[in-house]
Amino acid sequence: MHALIIEDDYLIAQALGDMLERFGFTKFSFARSEDAAVMGANQPDIDLITADVRLLPGDGVNAVEAICTHRHLPVLFITGYREELEERKPNATVIQKPIKEEELREAICKLLGARFKTA
Repeated sequence: MHALIIEDDYLIAQALGDMLERFGFTKFSFARSEDAAVMGANQPDIDLITADVRLLPGDGVNAVEAICTHRHLPVLFITGYREELEERKPNATVIQKPIKEEELREAICKLLGARFKTA
């Protein structure tokens, strides 16, 4: 499974990739800015997008909205700004930073359903 990780903090992105790898993801794309995320989403085999709300530079919500105008992909927001996200996208799937592995697993299971089989 392939995850696009939209996160401007390198260490958080790597830790998230490590957790996803334990859940069976084998391919990763990383984007640190809004523009890089939109450009990186042109790969055909993405199974999941994880996105922070605030990026330097840019905005994760805007990146996801731009990506999802062209493709329907499951999105999990991972942010320290949950309240801001809930105001902007009340139906979004979100977990709060710092990332707890069990919360991440539950959110991905909710988004991917039967396609998600944890290792």
